[in-house]
Amino acid sequence: MAIGVWILGDQLWLEQAALQSCRERDNVHVILIESLCHVRARPYHKQKLVLVWSAMRHFAEELRQIGYSVTYQMSEDFETPLQQWVKEKQITELRVMVPNDIPFLKIIENLETRYLSFLDCQLTLIPNNQFLWNSEEFITWAKPRKRLLMEDFYREGRRRFQILMEGNKPTGGQWNFDKNNRQPPKGKLKTPPAKWFEPDEITQKVITHVNSLPFPTYGTEILNPNSPLSTPHSQLPFRWAVTRSEALEVLDWFVNNRLPNFGPYQDAMIAGEETMWHAMLSPYLNIGLLQPLEVIQAAEKAYYQNKLPLNSVEGFIRQVLGWREYMHGIYHFVSADYPEKNWFNHTQPLPEFFWTGDTNLNCLRQILSQLQRTGYAHHIQRLMVLSNFALIAGISPQEVENWFHATFIDAYDWVMQTNVIGMGLFADGGLLASKPYAASGNYVNKMSDYCKGCDRNPKERVGEKACPFNFFYWDFLDRHRDQLQSQGRMSFILGHLDRISQEELEIIRKQAQDWYASLS
Repeated sequence: MAIGVWILGDQLWLEQAALQSCRERDNVHVILIESLCHVRARPYHKQKLVLVWSAMRHFAEELRQIGYSVTYQMSEDFETPLQQWVKEKQITELRVMVPNDIPFLKIIENLETRYLSFLDCQLTLIPNNQFLWNSEEFITWAKPRKRLLMEDFYREGRRRFQILMEGNKPTGGQWNFDKNNRQPPKGKLKTPPAKWFEPDEITQKVITHVNSLPFPTYGTEILNPNSPLSTPHSQLPFRWAVTRSEALEVLDWFVNNRLPNFGPYQDAMIAGEETMWHAMLSPYLNIGLLQPLEVIQAAEKAYYQNKLPLNSVEGFIRQVLGWREYMHGIYHFVSADYPEKNWFNHTQPLPEFFWTGDTNLNCLRQILSQLQRTGYAHHIQRLMVLSNFALIAGISPQEVENWFHATFIDAYDWVMQTNVIGMGLFADGGLLASKPYAASGNYVNKMSDYCKGCDRNPKERVGEKACPFNFFYWDFLDRHRDQLQSQGRMSFILGHLDRISQEELEIIRKQAQDWYASLS
């Protein structure tokens, strides 16, 4: 009897559950598949395609070097290579670690119904072990609760895994140091460089492949240093880690060079500063090259050994132990119709400039051009500029989520459903967030230097120079006043709305409508 293990592109670690379920390597066959059909679903970022496919190919080589029988297939679909491989290797049981993404689980279950049963091959789904909380544990935590606050979940995680704890109390006497981590950028900040890598031969082949794909993708064409056809002036390099050893180098680099000053400016945005002090670890966590507990413990160890500022260490750990685990848990807890939620009934189409970056609003242009180049933007750029604009402008949550999923290097269904539908756009009506993250141009002006390079005035609500974030913000509050009154944390803000005259509100409504109409 031969056992087959199908490893998916976001499950690239030696201790993943399906691989570890096979006690001996003899008579165990492994397959990894690049499916063109799967990546045609949306115009994915070129940087993400290179990252995932190169990491898969490197992982396949790593498995071969330690004695596994590995088949690596590039195919139009998953079905054809799976059928051929099952027949050729005489596989009687196919083991797959349960995917993180629900749509992909349905693909696998459909394969079993349509193909594997006819090949006398049993499909065994092995519970996923890439998160600290599995789905069942999260559901057990969530079911009896009237509210599903991330802060409650985060504190439970700290206790459960004994991270930054002194007995039953948090290190430093408090759970959260957010008030120390919201400093606006002042003067010239000396940010440390990011840890990047030169593409090896495997990655260079993937770059050539991705640049030649015959269907739409997103992002700037990638420079291949060994290609005679490369035109450096119009292309950008691929610099991400593609192996576990490289990802561990990035983790070490972050802990030693960025974590000490990560906290104070983690919400700040500066033109030309693409990465600030951010960790840049989510792409590697999300495909299995790094594991959450080792990342958390590396930060905690640095706190104790190097006496790093607690606000920086706690703020970072909360993103991994708190927010990341919470979002994954919520994704598997909510109802099946969650992706279609649209509490505000927003239906405006996604503006074309989200794809092209061609806009005269400097904050959006800065972030969108950065995204085109790298596939990356940090959490405040995502939440308080991109998502905030989409929310107050009334753009369809489903179109926004699809765009986020296509364009970000760390995007997956489990990541973007909850972060965009719930957190960013409040389309779930408050299941996840306690209030909409809506803000005027004042927030962008306070937390960035973007407004200095813009011809719009962040202090004007109406008029030729008014910032669209302003008139969209007040129009949003006015349009949804009745719904927002039910959100307790919105009463103070709605009080400000009451101080605006009806005459000015009419001007705000018209300016919002006219600005959006000018895009089409």
